[in-house]
Amino acid sequence: MLDFSAAITSLTSVSVLVFFLGFLAARLKSDLRVPDQIYTFISMFLLFGIGLKGGVGLSTINLSSAVVPLALTVGLGILVPFLAYVTLRYTTKLGRIDLGAIAAHYGSTSLVTFSAALVFLENLEIEYGGYATALLAVMEIPGLIIGIYLGSRRPETNGVATKLNWAETMHEILLSKSIVLLVGGLLIGYITGAVGYAKVTPMFVDLLPGVLALFLMHLGFVAGSQLEKLKGVGLKLISFGIVFPIFAGMLAVALGRLAGLGVGDLTVLAVLAASASYIAAPAAVSVALPKANHGLAITAALGVTFPFNLTLGIPLYLTFAQLLLNVGV
Repeated sequence: MLDFSAAITSLTSVSVLVFFLGFLAARLKSDLRVPDQIYTFISMFLLFGIGLKGGVGLSTINLSSAVVPLALTVGLGILVPFLAYVTLRYTTKLGRIDLGAIAAHYGSTSLVTFSAALVFLENLEIEYGGYATALLAVMEIPGLIIGIYLGSRRPETNGVATKLNWAETMHEILLSKSIVLLVGGLLIGYITGAVGYAKVTPMFVDLLPGVLALFLMHLGFVAGSQLEKLKGVGLKLISFGIVFPIFAGMLAVALGRLAGLGVGDLTVLAVLAASASYIAAPAAVSVALPKANHGLAITAALGVTFPFNLTLGIPLYLTFAQLLLNVGV
């Protein structure tokens, strides 16, 4: 049963309300949209700030405690896009390239959903491991690779195999802005530790909730602007954008519970498995699978899955984690 207090906390949070402000502004034809240059700055700020915080967290723990969560995250990074691909293959009539493109988006992760989940847990004073950001960076890579592989591994039309330049694809994935900033932030945070981090705390800690709010307002505006596109993706893909994240999130919680993780870590793991990328994945997929209908994946990820996770998904995963811990599964 959904913890309604957690749900209400989520629905009345600044993160959710500012998202709906942007959404409403778009529907009312306002010019509220954040300029592209500001959007780029905010995304870089969040990526580096979250990575930096995670690196500091790693510096304060025994790294051996992160081995199991990291291994589990890699496993989910491989499993989730495969399950997304298979699910869509048997529920839609999409071609392999489009199936792979969508699987890559859902196998990858959403930085903003992850950030909102951390803020949500911190507001509830629920602790999570210092390795959380490392899990975000680790899951990003296998999810993209598996989805792209599935979309390119067999002939698509006229018996002609899809050619994929893996060197260019891996370069786009591994040296993308998201990975470089996340991993770079992790390393810098780990090296400098709490002492060095204290000097930039006003920038990357005190300002983070406010910057995240601006980013969510922008995403709300984008989602509101693309509402009509949902009619084109079909009811099955819209249903997938809600049902699959719930399944993936609960699968992550169940596996994490077997691995002995606590409620905060279980929730973080579920959010990573349930979220879908609309920043890193589009860039990588456009290079690897240029013939894919990129609008399908982005509309499902940003227009359906992101709002669901932001409003109801995060408290739902928390509730499921609490239930499993309470019954001692």
